Amino acid sequence: MGYLIVAEAAMALHFAFLAYVVCGGFLVWRWPQAIWPHLAAAAYGLGVTVVGWLCPLTWLEHWGRVNAGQEGLGTEGFISHYLTGVVYPAEHLRETQLAAAAVVALSWIGAALLARRRAHRTRESSPAMR
Repeated sequence: MGYLIVAEAAMALHFAFLAYVVCGGFLVWRWPQAIWPHLAAAAYGLGVTVVGWLCPLTWLEHWGRVNAGQEGLGTEGFISHYLTGVVYPAEHLRETQLAAAAVVALSWIGAALLARRRAHRTRESSPAMR
């Protein structure tokens, strides 16, 4: 039972991490200092998808499932196992990855524009500028 809890928790964390990688840049619009953890998460996500880095959550889920007597993820990664062919067709993997990257880029562009606007407002309302 404990191994299955580990596997399920790793799967849930994985889904949460993927959601954060894709949409976490929008948190920066409200909390500008959130750019740093999102930058790290996006860089890691890029490394996993482009470079082929291993993800410890995939390993942890596989380990938990195998030790719980279930079939593990095998040679597939988390995305291949749960998303490709289920959420989007396998032949559209590259387009899905590009769409996710576009969402990240748009969130960062929006954050940069908001930061610029905030800096401009701060300069205008500064007593030294009057």
